[in-house]
Amino acid sequence: MKLHHTALALAAACAIASQGAWADEAAAKKWIDTEFQPSTLSKTQQMAEMKWFIDAAAKLKAKGVNEISVVSETLTTHEYESKVLAKAFEEITGIKVKHDIIQEGDVVEKLQTSMQSGKSIYDGWISDSDLIGTHYRYGQIMSLTDYMAGAGKEFTNPGIDLKDFIGTSFTTAPDGKLYQLPDQQFANLYWFRADLFARKDLQDKFKAKYGYALGVPLNWSAYEDIADFFTNDVKTIDGKPIYGHMDYGKKDPSLGWRFTDAWLSMAGSADKGIPNGMPVDEWGIRVADDKCTPVGASVERGGATNSPAAVYALTKYIDWLKKYAPKEATGMTFGEAGPVPAQGQIAQQIFWYTAFTADMTKKGLPVVNADGTPKWRMAPGPNGPYWKPGMQNGYQDVGSWTFFKNGDPNRTAAAWLYAQFVTAKTTSLKKSIQGLTFIRDSDIRSDYFTKNANKYGGLIEFYRSPARVAWTPTGTNVPDYPKLAQLWWKNVAQAVTGEKTPQAAMDNLAKEMDDVMARLQRAGMTHCAPKLNKKESADKWLSDQHAPWKKLANEKPKGETIAYDTLLNAWKAGKVR
Repeated sequence: MKLHHTALALAAACAIASQGAWADEAAAKKWIDTEFQPSTLSKTQQMAEMKWFIDAAAKLKAKGVNEISVVSETLTTHEYESKVLAKAFEEITGIKVKHDIIQEGDVVEKLQTSMQSGKSIYDGWISDSDLIGTHYRYGQIMSLTDYMAGAGKEFTNPGIDLKDFIGTSFTTAPDGKLYQLPDQQFANLYWFRADLFARKDLQDKFKAKYGYALGVPLNWSAYEDIADFFTNDVKTIDGKPIYGHMDYGKKDPSLGWRFTDAWLSMAGSADKGIPNGMPVDEWGIRVADDKCTPVGASVERGGATNSPAAVYALTKYIDWLKKYAPKEATGMTFGEAGPVPAQGQIAQQIFWYTAFTADMTKKGLPVVNADGTPKWRMAPGPNGPYWKPGMQNGYQDVGSWTFFKNGDPNRTAAAWLYAQFVTAKTTSLKKSIQGLTFIRDSDIRSDYFTKNANKYGGLIEFYRSPARVAWTPTGTNVPDYPKLAQLWWKNVAQAVTGEKTPQAAMDNLAKEMDDVMARLQRAGMTHCAPKLNKKESADKWLSDQHAPWKKLANEKPKGETIAYDTLLNAWKAGKVR
């Protein structure tokens, strides 16, 4: 009798499990038919991929995993994940996801708290790849390379196709292992009003004054000339003031991003080397011959944070902000300044994030044509006088999935499943359309973006071009991103207000960075802890062959520009410019 009951119970359990599997597949079909289009996969391929997720999740549900929690910063792409893809994942796999959306600074703060306590607040994190040097050195973040080959092998999608991701070089540590999986990417590029630049009267007036064509600036000299031209010569467009520059300058953590997001490297302060200058990177931090051990930020220790190129970069930032941007820009934060170009009174912006693309293409805006195409275009940022070919050209943000080693292994596996789900080929093209933060080469080259490229002002052409590899996130020279990043905005702000000269501000920043790295030297990092060089005369280090670079006799060479169509054709032909 007992055996009979057991058999009945087993049969019932199998029937329920079978119904659940069919229900999951029905849910997958519903999402594929509706939300997950277009895709670079066929619907049959999408269903096969979703079937794998259903089966993998079933193993974890059998172990009692029914819910996980993850976190990311506030961004259009992550809002889409939180509101749409988390729901899809739950319906298809049966695992509920609490996907928190919080400010970037709060993500970093919670990450620090977890690292200090040794206990992760979340099962999975979308953390900027800027922290790759931090994650590698403290030894608390899981190597995905090891995980995919070991404990996580059965939970790793056979169709993950890591080679299709365009940002894995940025999430790979000095040991050659992948520590983070890219979830979204966007670059800082030059933005300009193509409709104004195309006006014959403005072209003639500019050429008569400066002796060269009004076009996309190739160097900072041309950018400055164009900024002065629109602000002081053109003055108004359609009865409203026009400004030749836009930026922000409020004493706020976001002021630091303006600089750590590669402003110094755009001027040319670092060494040559992609993804980051080697041995001196765009923060001015030098590493030893092992390409891993930080040895100093100040020129006296071989760094470049207070070098002539860095001081030049800060000086130009302040000059342009005060001379050519709207007066209120000085008191704005990153978030407040971001929407301003869309209002129609900015002619160009040297430091503009492609994450704003979606918000700048809405019908009815002063910078959008009646047919929905943009009046503006984006292009590579111009180079400062210290910049040389082979250097990093600008910054690219790469928000990436990150997992602690000491998390519950089953919940970590479920979070890893979700991370793969929101980056899978089944879902990634639609997510790219929603947020325009590409992670897969196959999405960038999809038929959809070929047909709709004209809607995005050069974004698609940029990401398809070889130029994109020179736009990179903070690299592995930075040993502790949270501790060092907070030093930037406080010091830069003192130069903006005039409390200190640019040289004095950068001298103090370099000293404070060295002081923090000296403390990190004693903090017990598991890999590549800082080991500072002794202080020596700056003359020992300053050179015209490598960073830190000697001061140039002429920091304003003749302006150079290029026609946008010429640039676009170069990209299409597979050239940088």
